[in-house]
Amino acid sequence: MAEIGVIGGSGFYSFLADARPVPVETPFGPPSEPPVVGEVNGREVAFIPRHGADHRFPPHKVNYRANLWALRELGVRTVLGPCAVGSLRPELTPGTIVVPDQYVDRTWGREHTVYDAPVHTSAADPYCPTTRQQIVAVDNSIVSGGTLVVINGPRFSTRAESQWHAAQGWSLVGMTGAPEASIARELALCYTSIAVVTDHDAGIVAGEGVTQAEVFEVFGRSIERLKALITTVIADLPTGDCSCHHSLDGIAAELVR
Repeated sequence: MAEIGVIGGSGFYSFLADARPVPVETPFGPPSEPPVVGEVNGREVAFIPRHGADHRFPPHKVNYRANLWALRELGVRTVLGPCAVGSLRPELTPGTIVVPDQYVDRTWGREHTVYDAPVHTSAADPYCPTTRQQIVAVDNSIVSGGTLVVINGPRFSTRAESQWHAAQGWSLVGMTGAPEASIARELALCYTSIAVVTDHDAGIVAGEGVTQAEVFEVFGRSIERLKALITTVIADLPTGDCSCHHSLDGIAAELVR
């Protein structure tokens, strides 16, 4: 029913005009909201707000497995994952859009796999290279590359943690990039994060630490630009085969649901 999926982050609770709800049952319970399907630039797109339409799910309570399973059941093979992030570099100022090429998973207690069997997928290059290139080509102000460190939340980092993350050479800090990306890989989906910088993380520049109100306010100012970017990208996303679709090649069929 849809070929492209969008998982909206904080403040990104709606996207499609004239969308129709398409409830999907998954082995992992309900997704954050029933997916809605509509048309964007001639392409069928499914949308799920990651935190629910009323932001009732904090990062550690999001059902990442159900969200991605539901999208795949609808036929989706390419997923865009916009999210709000903090900056670990002074030059990545609030409002900057970054398309990272790596992530570091520092989460715990989350369900990180859709398989009960020993299914080992490669995460060396966790984001779809084709989709990343397509996004970056739309706007030369978009920053290409960088490492997103994913913390468990819901609290923000201490100054010491921020300074440690920055010292590792990492660029961004967020709370939802994992296990979303790795589960997408387990389902042989193309997945790309589109990160909107909302703040400098505590300890990176002088001043008070980040607040939830600040994050929501800056993301809200960026939402229309982000939606316009995604709308443009969707029109030009390639169809057909991608290396991401072969992440399960060579794994015994009986091990895969």
